[in-house]
Amino acid sequence: MRVVAPTLTAILIIIMGLGGCASRAKKVSKDPAKDPAVASASVKSKKKSNSNISPARARRANPTAQIGVNAFLWRATLDTLDFLPLLDSDPFGGTYVTDWHSVAEKPDERFKVQVYILDTRLRADGLSVQVFRQTKDASGGWVDASVDPDTSIQIENAILTRARQLRIAQLESK
Repeated sequence: MRVVAPTLTAILIIIMGLGGCASRAKKVSKDPAKDPAVASASVKSKKKSNSNISPARARRANPTAQIGVNAFLWRATLDTLDFLPLLDSDPFGGTYVTDWHSVAEKPDERFKVQVYILDTRLRADGLSVQVFRQTKDASGGWVDASVDPDTSIQIENAILTRARQLRIAQLESK
């Protein structure tokens, strides 16, 4: 559905306009000791990987396998970020990564979003969103720039709102 996407597009356009005003960049750490979201994901992936079978091979072996994360959060992520070009997604591992995207109003800036669904339950702490921003330098190359920390929270809230809508719609249809 396109109910949430235009609102999120407007949020990104506003944030892109204010992005240069942010004084702090959100640091993305792959070290589990520094980033609880990475720690949760790495612990969960260690629990899942009890065998040497790849997720793709396991899906082929069992074509009726269920999605590995909360289905409402997954569907809400797809619905909310459908205006961004998709780079990679894994519904069994709960990762959704967009490619870089620029809007016509600001061609010298681009954004990329990574979403990690960390739980099988519909919970706010079962979702982690990271937003990356780049701007063009004088030579025309892309350099990392700061992102307002509220951007990730706004996208998380949009996904959670959509997930709740999907859950309520399912309950009402029964």
